[in-house]
Amino acid sequence: MKIFDKYIIKKYLLTFVTMLSLFIPVAIMVDLAEKIDKFKEKEIPINDIINYYYDFIWYFANLLFPIFLFLAVIWFTSKLANNTEVIAILSSGISFLRFLRPYIISASIIAIFSFIAGMFIVPKSSLRFNEFRFKYIEKKDERRTTNLYKKINENEYVFVSNYDPVRKRGTNFSLEHFVDNKLKFKILSNSIRWIEENKNFRLFGYSKRYFNQDDELHISKSRIDTIFNFKIEDLSPVTYKAETLTYIPLNEFIEKERLSGSVLINDHLLVRHKRWSLPLSSFVLTIIAVSVSSFKRRGGMGINLAFGIALGFIYIFFDKIFGIMVNKSTFSPALAAWLPLFIFGLLSIYLLSKSRR
Repeated sequence: MKIFDKYIIKKYLLTFVTMLSLFIPVAIMVDLAEKIDKFKEKEIPINDIINYYYDFIWYFANLLFPIFLFLAVIWFTSKLANNTEVIAILSSGISFLRFLRPYIISASIIAIFSFIAGMFIVPKSSLRFNEFRFKYIEKKDERRTTNLYKKINENEYVFVSNYDPVRKRGTNFSLEHFVDNKLKFKILSNSIRWIEENKNFRLFGYSKRYFNQDDELHISKSRIDTIFNFKIEDLSPVTYKAETLTYIPLNEFIEKERLSGSVLINDHLLVRHKRWSLPLSSFVLTIIAVSVSSFKRRGGMGINLAFGIALGFIYIFFDKIFGIMVNKSTFSPALAAWLPLFIFGLLSIYLLSKSRR
């Protein structure tokens, strides 16, 4: 590895860390200014607030990772170009592709770190971050489930018209049990509640009807404690659940959701695809950033930075738009995760070919 390789790698990584160090405190201050009244109103313990902002750092950095990387590369490469260092390197007989090598090595380091963080660190932080929001910040009603109809195993379906995850209580509950596609019995109750100390369900206004070939048997009780082959959390499908799981639990969760016919399955698949596509974006965005900032331009570094910010936000815009399409339609989650990367990959090839001329 040549001296200039080590020089570029050092500049790349230091500038990237500097960008994170500059923008994250600003994001924390903006978020704190927005929420400080609620912190005071609800008398949230200072330790909980500190832990929240630790998780916020991972959540925010993961969200705007493409912009930080893009700006870092454009910033220090534009400085090299303005100081004619790029011209000096290329004039020494080094090709543009060879000049790009230390950038790719640096992008590989960032990609590996992003992959590890995305698979194992960010999910845990995302769980604590979202739980804090719903415990202290968001309205309680925002986590209520309404009109849930769900397959919980091969033979049983449940319905609940309204479920409150805070009180662990649902209304108008029903469970249907099938054998060979024939309804064998159906349970109805006015309300269902999870009793933590007994580890069972308590049903009020309970009735159970058996369906046989010859006749029907009906049992009713005002209250009954029982157990079912599902967890109380199954009555409250959380949209961000997949974001809070590390790799192996995520795969298991997606398979379980697929078998249950979950309406959120595409959202969960999108999360899994993004765990792979986000680290790979390091290479595409690095090539684009180097291609647009390696040579002096009229307007100097400011033009390059403006272009970088615009292109970074366009990438995030595409990412969010395709995510919404998955949530609101039958748009493929694989396509939503990989199409922005493919589009920007084509752009990187085009800009790279122009830079080599």
